Amino acid sequence: MAMRHDIERDTWKQQVGSAAARRVEDGMIVGLGTGSTAHQFIYALGRRVQDGLRLAGAVASSQASKDFATSLGITVGNLDTYPEIDLYVDGADEIDPQLRLIKGGGGALLHEKIVVSTARRFIVITDVTKQVSRLGSSVPVPVEIIPFGATPARKRLEALGASIQIRQQGETTFITESGNIIFDCTFAGGIANPEELDAHLHSIVGVVETGLFLNFAQEALIAGPDGVKTLSLN
Repeated sequence: MAMRHDIERDTWKQQVGSAAARRVEDGMIVGLGTGSTAHQFIYALGRRVQDGLRLAGAVASSQASKDFATSLGITVGNLDTYPEIDLYVDGADEIDPQLRLIKGGGGALLHEKIVVSTARRFIVITDVTKQVSRLGSSVPVPVEIIPFGATPARKRLEALGASIQIRQQGETTFITESGNIIFDCTFAGGIANPEELDAHLHSIVGVVETGLFLNFAQEALIAGPDGVKTLSLN
């Protein structure tokens, strides 16, 4: 049963990845997200490039996404070359009805948020299992921390009601591409006011960035048993 569910979700990821790739137009600068769903978008975009789509450029939010895109014939630059992006496409770990997100399950939240902040449009690609009425209901909020300030930051996070797990990679502490660590913060009952919590988190010295992506996404492509549906704020 679990294997069938995994196969179903893999199909959904392929469907939204392909749907998002069809939104890309000739001459666009495209931002490439990170994670298994973004991987499907990059694959579908690579197929379109091989079929003649002409991109003006691309920027990846992680080394893994850059390497994969490059292997498919997509020319990937950086934010020095392309400081403004036409379209950013990425997945999410949770999405609520206002298209507020929790991201960062793959550990690239800082680079993802930097890239999305430069984009004229952000399309989220996900599936129905990631939809929640309240953020924090099923996944923790990743918070990227400078290692030097980890213990004081942890005490302040716990004072806000967070239960904290330090992100691990096998037997060792996970280190982000910027050399930081991640605290996965769970809040009992979910997050009643994401904007307020995000402001509190950012006020803690030593916090680099959070996995709360608020007021970034304009549109979501959500796959499920009935195909791909579109949610839009405008």
